[in-house]
Amino acid sequence: MNKKEKIFFRKSAPERSARMVETIYGCKWSLTVYSLLASDIRRPGEMVKSVEGLTTKVLNECLRKNMEFGIIERHAYDESPPRVEYAVTPFGQKFIRILDELEKLQGDLETQESSD
Repeated sequence: MNKKEKIFFRKSAPERSARMVETIYGCKWSLTVYSLLASDIRRPGEMVKSVEGLTTKVLNECLRKNMEFGIIERHAYDESPPRVEYAVTPFGQKFIRILDELEKLQGDLETQESSD
């Protein structure tokens, strides 16, 4: 008897990207930071001044997580006084588009639930 060759294999969740989405969504300030960067607010002090409730400590932790995943990058300028700015990387732009799609999906779910 001839065994039929299997053409499909068990598919598992994309572990690294799933962890990245979970970590970034778990940081309640990441989406705010992306909005600030999109509004051309790139310096940490300016970010803290622009958002009520955002502290330097929390911002630094958020920026660190985003840099670890390659979503944003830090630019340090050799000036006096020192100047640091952040920007979204090309990879980060792709990632933010995915988050935008998740937000749309959430909206669709909420619309669906309210019409039931």
